Amino acid sequence: MGYTIYYRIKLDEPERAFHFIERACRGLGMECELEEERILIRCPFVEPLIIKNGEGFAKTYGREPCTSLYLLLLLSLSAFGSVELWED
Repeated sequence: MGYTIYYRIKLDEPERAFHFIERACRGLGMECELEEERILIRCPFVEPLIIKNGEGFAKTYGREPCTSLYLLLLLSLSAFGSVELWED
């Protein structure tokens, strides 16, 4: 079975949030790009994490370190707005 991270997010400062996430991803060796109003993060062997205002999810199958990195990146965005996370 899969393992999925779900989120609800509201970014008050989306441009600053993107620059922060871009820097963190570069340091972690992960691909990060801005597409319209969303941030796309890729980690090998799992679904990309698409961060946007509202609700979203990424299936990570519990694979590490991607699962933990996605969780940490999402939680770090609380500095730029509000973030709720849940998993199954």
